[in-house]
Amino acid sequence: MIYTVTFNPSLDYIVSVENFRLGLTNRTDSELILPGGKGLNVSKVLGNLGVDNTALGFVAGFTGEEIVRRTEEMGVKSDFIRIQEGISRINLKLKSINGTEINGRGPRIGGEAVEELTRKLDILGQGDALVLAGSIPGSMPDDIYRKILERLDGRGILTVVDATKDLLVNVLEYHPFLVKPNNHELGELFGVELKDRAEVVPYAKRLRGMGAVNVLVSMADQGAVLAAGDGEIYASDAPRGKLVNGVGAGDSMVAGFLAGWMEQGDYEHAFHMGIAAGSASAFSELLATREEIMAIYGQLTEKG
Repeated sequence: MIYTVTFNPSLDYIVSVENFRLGLTNRTDSELILPGGKGLNVSKVLGNLGVDNTALGFVAGFTGEEIVRRTEEMGVKSDFIRIQEGISRINLKLKSINGTEINGRGPRIGGEAVEELTRKLDILGQGDALVLAGSIPGSMPDDIYRKILERLDGRGILTVVDATKDLLVNVLEYHPFLVKPNNHELGELFGVELKDRAEVVPYAKRLRGMGAVNVLVSMADQGAVLAAGDGEIYASDAPRGKLVNGVGAGDSMVAGFLAGWMEQGDYEHAFHMGIAAGSASAFSELLATREEIMAIYGQLTEKG
């Protein structure tokens, strides 16, 4: 079973407002409400690919109940921990104004709730996979990713970490199966600017040398690079298509890679599935369907 953890999920209120004017009443041209958060996005794309998984995390208040309802309505199993105080956050995304966002803070998550999550994770064992994705609320300990991987170490669990800076670096000693920085995040770790795939390769290798089994680097329209667990480097141009919505594309790449690996245990197949899923979501208003993903996968393998 695959489990994803979203520490601070949200209701994303996605609106388009033409001719937005400050200081005046504006009306929306389009509206969409979706459950949001990196781990939840991974769960949704895995579900679209027919991969059974369970979404974990914390929810609170009426917004939390709506996150659960909408998540399960999409066919994703969930086992969220209810926080008794506060409400889950609402994120306002103004897609017609250069991707402008206003993100809420979310509820305070206390030590008892964190311990309840770790007890839920204690059921994981050989053959299971765990995805830890995104930032953490300020009320949680900043070493929570590290503590979770330390607790699960040695159980034969495939762990995936999609995070930045210290959240990522501090888990490398526990050899996560997959980490997925983008080229800007990878460069930030080493104090360099990485613009093309050739520049990315040595730093992806360095991150592998620090403990990660696979380093998958997304590069938007520059494609992607995988420093794989078999020692090989896989690289690909970005598939051609029109960018519609970049939100969730990186999470979709994680889901595609993981689904591909669980399906065949082959790095090249997993890499192509990751690129296909990430690109398909970027080319779609919503997160990609299986049909959209496999159409792009076919293009990638034909070129290969």
